[in-house]
Amino acid sequence: MYRVRVIQQFNGAHNLRNYNGKCENLHGHNWRVEAYLKGDRLNETEMLVDFTVLKKRLKDILEELDHKYLNEQVEFFITNNPTSENIARFIYGRLKETFGGLTEKVMVWETDVQSAEYFE
Repeated sequence: MYRVRVIQQFNGAHNLRNYNGKCENLHGHNWRVEAYLKGDRLNETEMLVDFTVLKKRLKDILEELDHKYLNEQVEFFITNNPTSENIARFIYGRLKETFGGLTEKVMVWETDVQSAEYFE
């Protein structure tokens, strides 16, 4: 089995709905995102996926989130609470559109000491 991972980041603002605490107020993060692909076969170049291709796709997805007020400017988060868990799920779904069953998981770091993962 093979696994590849790329790491990128984006900046954005959100507030958590149905939450009782400071995070119910508008605030921002510099989220770090780790995207993992996994498979048992290499391509003709003997790569699972070219890092350049994965990095570009992740960058394109993160551009949809970067410097946005997620609650109001990203359609997915109008109906889904913009928690780190749901941000990971959003990114995972967009990666899966491109990489299908190779998409293993997405990890979203809200701070240096806390993160959320989404995988199927």
